[in-house]
Amino acid sequence: MRRRRDLVIWIIFTLSVSLIFVSAAAVLMGKYYGHIYFQALGGICQEIIGQNPEAKQTVLAVLKNGSGGSAEPAMEHILSAYGYEPSDFLPYAGKYGIILALTGFLTGGGMFLTVFFLWRRRVTSRIHTLTDDLERINMGDAKLLLPGSEDAFSGLQDEIYKTVTELHQTRDAAVKAKKHFADNLYNIAHQIKTPITAISLSLQMMQNHSVSKYSEQIRRQLSRLNSLEESLLLLSRIDSGTLPLKCRAVDVYTLLMLACDNLEEVSREADVEVEIAEAGGMTILADLEWTMEAVINLFKNCIEHTPPGGTVSCSYERNPLYTQILITDTGEGFAREDLPHLFERFYRGRNAKKDGVGIGLSLSRAIIERQNGTIRARNLAGGGACFDVRFYAA
Repeated sequence: MRRRRDLVIWIIFTLSVSLIFVSAAAVLMGKYYGHIYFQALGGICQEIIGQNPEAKQTVLAVLKNGSGGSAEPAMEHILSAYGYEPSDFLPYAGKYGIILALTGFLTGGGMFLTVFFLWRRRVTSRIHTLTDDLERINMGDAKLLLPGSEDAFSGLQDEIYKTVTELHQTRDAAVKAKKHFADNLYNIAHQIKTPITAISLSLQMMQNHSVSKYSEQIRRQLSRLNSLEESLLLLSRIDSGTLPLKCRAVDVYTLLMLACDNLEEVSREADVEVEIAEAGGMTILADLEWTMEAVINLFKNCIEHTPPGGTVSCSYERNPLYTQILITDTGEGFAREDLPHLFERFYRGRNAKKDGVGIGLSLSRAIIERQNGTIRARNLAGGGACFDVRFYAA
């Protein structure tokens, strides 16, 4: 049906264009033959007057009465010399020819515009249909089947359907892989938890009976395993999308002070001072507990890489787009080769602590990004590291 309608449209289009050209040709041919007629009549009159000069007034009187008027004189031949033009001998044919040509031109033009309008409306309708289909797919209508068609858009429509199908398959495979990874991570964390519990009980018995001088070392390793187990569980919840985030208005200065208070003992042992510049009341939409956990990891990283007597500074500001938090230190900064990988899981940089596992920064990034935020790391021009955290306005 669509092909038949397309054929009719193209036939009408061809006829309209042909009619326009025919009308233009009719006008040109009419003028051409009128000129020939004018030349022929002029030759006849000139021959008559040349052979019979006394008939000149008679011929001119006949011409004047037959033409219905005279025109300005021209010097081409005798008729032009007496003020006659080709149109003087075809007064009605010229008018009718112009009327017919104009009618044909307008008819052809109207047909052309009508066909163009119908074609344009049909193309626009098909584009709107494809756009609506894509919007419905983007909104989650995975069962949508694009209707088949047999027009110029059928190839594009088929390719869109194939692309959408492949994207759905890829997304489903990615979701399954992510869920599988999260499940594996969760299982590993639980497997670690069992020996941790057993070792903890054994350590308590050893400490109570003083049977080993290595109890402190075992205690440190247990603490590290506990931290690893908690981080793995948290990562699995983030990956599976089950981490509960209760986003509320959180005062930025309060958030930073709470994070700093949790690291008071760590900063004192490292002989590093933490300074937070108060910049007035500013709030972000975030989960206080988890965001504080992310900021603690950033503070801790700066404290661990700042030499004794150094300072970790924190400032914040707001613009119409986002609220920015800058955490800087007076250490050596990040190694150039470490910068692209700092937030990767289990990545340990050149200056990483021996007992670190490389999860803290990746956790911070995951928590911040889950709350419409970003985090970047860079080195300061005057030395030292800088974490740039931005929470964008909703």
